[in-house]
Amino acid sequence: MSARRLDFWFDFASTYSYVGAMQIESLCAEAGVPLRWRAFVLGPIFKLQGWETSPFNVNPLRGAYMWRDLARLTAKLAIPWRKPSIFPRNSVLAGRVAAAHADAPWLADFIRAVFVANFGQDREIGEERVVRDLIAQVGKNADEVLAVATDPQHSPALRKNTEEAIRLGIFGAPNCVVGGELFWGEEAMEDAISWARMTR
Repeated sequence: MSARRLDFWFDFASTYSYVGAMQIESLCAEAGVPLRWRAFVLGPIFKLQGWETSPFNVNPLRGAYMWRDLARLTAKLAIPWRKPSIFPRNSVLAGRVAAAHADAPWLADFIRAVFVANFGQDREIGEERVVRDLIAQVGKNADEVLAVATDPQHSPALRKNTEEAIRLGIFGAPNCVVGGELFWGEEAMEDAISWARMTR
């Protein structure tokens, strides 16, 4: 019997989502766990908790620790790192692309490209020209991809994902969800994968 599916919930503006997104596909493949990428937006969830911005901005001590932690983690994983000059960045357009093309075979490459652009190159991922460049980087036609992502039939996908995340009780990112069980943070990914295998 195959393992249960793992849903990886992420926001392109989330620092720890970057660390998680750069590992989750290979970890799931190695364990034989099916993976589904779920893009959403943290902003509405933070507002429900009384925050107008990231908690890392609300609490300077927590923020200082996070930035140092990210420098250590990215060095450990040998992934690109450059502290973004703007945090958090607007992730809506890139998120719409990811949500509207949830089943596309190129999606994982696009997701990693956006994260590297934000946290490895300090690029403005909220700008359409940057998103277009990243779509082209994974070998797709930006006009066609964006036409789907902004079409009224598909553009609500990101909002619907965010609403579903709220219903699931997600309060931060990244979050791995296996059969309704939540595993918060990139450090919980291996536990989520083990759970997916144990509950098959």
